[in-house]
Amino acid sequence: MGTDIKRKEKVEKATEFAKRMKKVQEKVEIVLRKAQEEIKQQVDRRKKEVEKWKKDNKVMLSMKDLVFKERLEKN
Repeated sequence: MGTDIKRKEKVEKATEFAKRMKKVQEKVEIVLRKAQEEIKQQVDRRKKEVEKWKKDNKVMLSMKDLVFKERLEKN
């Protein structure tokens, strides 16, 4: 009989612990969602409109950091 009571107490404690952990998890989810929304608002506030590229747009490219085979052979 004594072991049954001890087992029942352990099961009850485990159940209580699981319930507490579930509540903690729910609270953490709420806090994380709120933080995520605040971060998104901060990022969106600094966002700038960008030019949309279309086919046949002309662009200027810098060749400063490009290395070509011909250039290497001359050195």
